[in-house]
Amino acid sequence: MIEQERAGGHREGAHTRTAWLVLLVAGSLFALLAWWLVPWDPVPGGRPDPVDPEDYFTAAHIARAESFSDWVRTWSLSSLGLSLLVAAVAGFTSLGRRLVARLPGPWWAQVVLVVALLEVAGRVLTLPFAVLVRRRVLEEGLSTQSWSGFARDLAVREGLTVVVTSLGLLALMVCARRFPRRWPAVAGGVLGVLVLLGSFVYPLLVEPLFNDFEPLEDGSLRTSVLALADAEGVEVDEVLVADASRRTTTLNAYVSGFGQTRRVVLYDTLVRDLPEDQALSVVAHELVHAKHDDVLVGSVLGAVGVAAAVGLAGVLLRRRDVRQAGTVPRVLAMLAIGTVLAAPIQNGISRTVETRADVEALRATGDPEGFVELQRQLAVRSLSDLTPPALYLGWFVSHPDARSRLGLSQTVSTG
Repeated sequence: MIEQERAGGHREGAHTRTAWLVLLVAGSLFALLAWWLVPWDPVPGGRPDPVDPEDYFTAAHIARAESFSDWVRTWSLSSLGLSLLVAAVAGFTSLGRRLVARLPGPWWAQVVLVVALLEVAGRVLTLPFAVLVRRRVLEEGLSTQSWSGFARDLAVREGLTVVVTSLGLLALMVCARRFPRRWPAVAGGVLGVLVLLGSFVYPLLVEPLFNDFEPLEDGSLRTSVLALADAEGVEVDEVLVADASRRTTTLNAYVSGFGQTRRVVLYDTLVRDLPEDQALSVVAHELVHAKHDDVLVGSVLGAVGVAAAVGLAGVLLRRRDVRQAGTVPRVLAMLAIGTVLAAPIQNGISRTVETRADVEALRATGDPEGFVELQRQLAVRSLSDLTPPALYLGWFVSHPDARSRLGLSQTVSTG
């Protein structure tokens, strides 16, 4: 018995040492890659001060946007707080383990079932907040989607969350069972690869669940887009248009995937409602993302960040716990809290990358007036918050606010 206890203690110590090593190496690598790959000084001479919204928007619009944003922010933060409370109660009390103990099947089936149950429970409890946000969005004319379409999208997102979360946890626990002493290192590598793979296949597997895509039709805009891409040295096989108008009246565009799955996607509302100079400003912004492989960079940082998170989990959890389905609620609670705590880092990097895209898009088009009008239209059509609280902006917002982007246009055009 004493020898068994010693052997168990030795294995526990080896697991903890490995976890610390993974945390320190992955954390240091993340910091190094972020320092190297993220454009921390994207604006020559420094970032400008935000403009006064009253110089670009009417007082009536500012008041309307502030009212809308205040309510949406209140409901969203309330939903987040409640979801964290649910996760903490299930994860840090005996409730979660008792729930898992009642589930049928082998351990891997219990993992999937408990993820599904807790995800659905959290969604049901926070659904009133989602409905309140949805009603306000409809009242402001920002959505064209029916309630049935809204429910369908919500169900698909929940299903995807359950699948992705279950796959990640199963990979983690298989590694812990197969490599009891070195599982943090093995699992960190496996989950990092899964992050990269997920980003690669996302345009092929996930995006079609929500939108249909068609190539941008022949015409002046397509010709200008391809010419701009050629001038910027970006290889673009096709620019796609998403049927976003069946859901929203807002304007948007994005780049997703990397390598053979990279695509530039424009909302059909943007193609339909914006003049060509403003549409080209949007395209130029997305082409900058493609030129610098921003999706790939973000995926690499995400993969290394996940490895660091696995190391931290290994430090906080005992080896035997990670091998049991009963520990899943605690892992989910740690994941939920960690995601919120990491949000300022993730969003700070995102805002810096977006600022670089704005700067280089301005230079590529040479049209600051078009850029200014575009930013005005984006803010008006989405009722963007023109006076966001600094803490909320820094913690939860992934793009520069309209005031900063309008100030940027002045600096770049006069720099």
